[in-house]
Amino acid sequence: MILQTTPSTVRFGTLKTYRAIAAAEAAGALVPVCLHLDHGSSFELAVQAVYEGYTSVMIDGSSKSFEDNVSVTGKVAEVAGACGIPVEAELGKVGGKEDDLESDGDTNTDPEEAKEFVKRTGISSLAIAIGTAHGFYAGTPMLDKARVSEIRSLVDIPLVLHGASGLSDEDVRECVERGMCKVNFATELRAAYTDAIKKLLAEQPETFDPKELSITGMRAVTELVKNRIRICGCAGMADR
Repeated sequence: MILQTTPSTVRFGTLKTYRAIAAAEAAGALVPVCLHLDHGSSFELAVQAVYEGYTSVMIDGSSKSFEDNVSVTGKVAEVAGACGIPVEAELGKVGGKEDDLESDGDTNTDPEEAKEFVKRTGISSLAIAIGTAHGFYAGTPMLDKARVSEIRSLVDIPLVLHGASGLSDEDVRECVERGMCKVNFATELRAAYTDAIKKLLAEQPETFDPKELSITGMRAVTELVKNRIRICGCAGMADR
C-alpha cells in the first residue's frame, strides 16, 4: 500500500507527523506500506522527507527545462540513493492542476528523452505524460497509449501514470498492460469521500459528530480503492 502526501499536505502538518502516523498504522498492516512524497517541489523538501523517514520520494522538475530537470532530479537521486530510498521523477507535463502545480496543456514525454533522462539521473521510477490530466476531465481524454509501450521498450525502470481519476476501466487496464507499474488516483477518492458526507448530511442533517462524517467518507473511499486495485490487476500481489 502506498500512502502519499504532497507539498501542500505538509502545510497542514509536518513530514515528521505524517511519518509517525503512517509508521504506527503500518505496524499492524497485513501488507507492506510505503510513505511517499508526491510531486516534491524542491531538492530541500525531498531530502527533508528522506531525513524524516519517508520510504519513497518524488522530485517533480517537469516544469523546468530538460537540463534543469536532469540536474535537480539527479541530485535528489544521489542523496536518496545513498540512504536506500527510491526516487520517482516526472518528464513531460501532465495537464490540469496537482497540488500547487498547474499546466494549461499536455506535453507528452519524448521516448528518447526518457531514455536519456533515466540514464543520467539514476532514478527508480518515471512518471510520463501521455495525455492524462490531474483533476477530473472536461471531455474524453485522448491518450497516447502506444507511447507507453515505446517508452517501456527503452527504459528498464517502472513507469508511473498520473491523472488516472476519471479514466475508463479499459484505459487503465491497457496502460497497465503496456507497462505502467504505478497508477495514481487522487481526485476521485476525494470526491467519493466528500460525496458520501454530503449524502449523509442530506439524509441525516442532525449529524454533528466529525467522527461519523469521517467514517462515512472513509467507507466510500475504501470501496472505491478496492475497485481500483482490481482494475489495476494488483489484487493479492503484495506478497509476490
